[in-house]
Amino acid sequence: MTRSYFGTDGIRGRTNQAPMTADVAMKVGQAAGAHFLRGDHRHRVVIGKDTRLSGYMMESALVAGFTSVGMDVIMVGPMPTPGVAMLTTSMRADLGVMISASHNPFYDNGIKLFGPDGYKLSDEDEIAIEGLLLEPPHLVPSDQIGRARRVEDVKGRYIHDAKMTFPADMRLDGMKIVIDCANGAAYQVAPSALWELGADVVALGVEPDGTNINDNCGSTYPQTLCERVVEEGAALGLALDGDADRLIVVDERGTIVDGDQLMALIASDWNQRGKLKGGAVVATVMSNLGLERFLEDAGLSLLRARVGDRHVLEMMRARGCNVGGEQSGHLILTDYATTGDGLIAGLQILAALVASGKPASEVLHLFEPYPQLLKNVRYNGGDPLAEESVKAAIADGEARLSATGRVLIRKSGTEPLIRVMAEGEDEGLIEAVVDDICSAVEDAA
Repeated sequence: MTRSYFGTDGIRGRTNQAPMTADVAMKVGQAAGAHFLRGDHRHRVVIGKDTRLSGYMMESALVAGFTSVGMDVIMVGPMPTPGVAMLTTSMRADLGVMISASHNPFYDNGIKLFGPDGYKLSDEDEIAIEGLLLEPPHLVPSDQIGRARRVEDVKGRYIHDAKMTFPADMRLDGMKIVIDCANGAAYQVAPSALWELGADVVALGVEPDGTNINDNCGSTYPQTLCERVVEEGAALGLALDGDADRLIVVDERGTIVDGDQLMALIASDWNQRGKLKGGAVVATVMSNLGLERFLEDAGLSLLRARVGDRHVLEMMRARGCNVGGEQSGHLILTDYATTGDGLIAGLQILAALVASGKPASEVLHLFEPYPQLLKNVRYNGGDPLAEESVKAAIADGEARLSATGRVLIRKSGTEPLIRVMAEGEDEGLIEAVVDDICSAVEDAA
């Protein structure tokens, strides 16, 4: 079945434009609710959101949809995506919903769905829900309409669960930490968790007004954090995105540390402590070759999944791994969470930092990244990658890089773009290989 609504991470789009309208949200609530009405118990759904202005509209529409098919609704207000996943399981809910467009601007929004196990829905569940969207809603009799209630104490529950992942014999006393919450879902819980662990917290991006989420702040714009860390003389800076499932770190010198370096640190730390499972880290095809070489030197493997934290998690579960993520900062630690969690990942970085007794700049840069270049080529119809001239250019590039690097060519999942990436030891050669392949794609397009 061709998908009309679900993408790589739920449903997402510009609000008040299809598919991100109140009408569609209500229908999604009706379809997802009907799909998860299983058994004769009283069914419930947990709904959380970030701080976007449109969150009120989408929340109300979803509540109408779920209650109309007989589901009770628990509204938890602004809450990180991993917090909604956690609450779905702890509240014994049949379904969890996060209203967020993650790192996108405020005018976008999205709907992410979690099953009763706290994991994002399978392809089969999403396809089944899309099928129900095409049918009349399964409305229940008047006396079976669901009830809705707002629960106010969930922030404390999430803070407690996050703190429990930090070693019990450690504290953050005397450590100044700057955290940028992107004016998003974690603007209350993340600074509070760090403060409760003893840190001297400088909080940025904690004044959401409905339209400033991810606006020149957070993990997609860490420049302000870099400046503030140096200005404050802080030990570390943490940057989250709008729904707090992504983390970027800044060391005490103001240098940005991406997800590849963070995975290297957590994997090596956990491996030394006997906590790492599967003898490997799961990343994506975009992760730097330097990470792969670093892990190999430590006797570990790097397994590469397709781009998207959902695909990373699927491979982690299939291979029995407990550390995975993306270069962009989605870090998945399945010992503690069923999805990416920026706060929990940050606490693991802080634990390794405290244990080392060294400055962040010495701990967080474990390998030298290989030069990496990515260019996009737009095309209009057809399949440029099927052209023999393009295949020949790709094969030639792979041969030129040989054992010193790699070439990655893929289509964008959201735009008519061919993404051409190469990395290796020789920066000049990489640039030449990428330019040659891009030229071939442009000619074919």
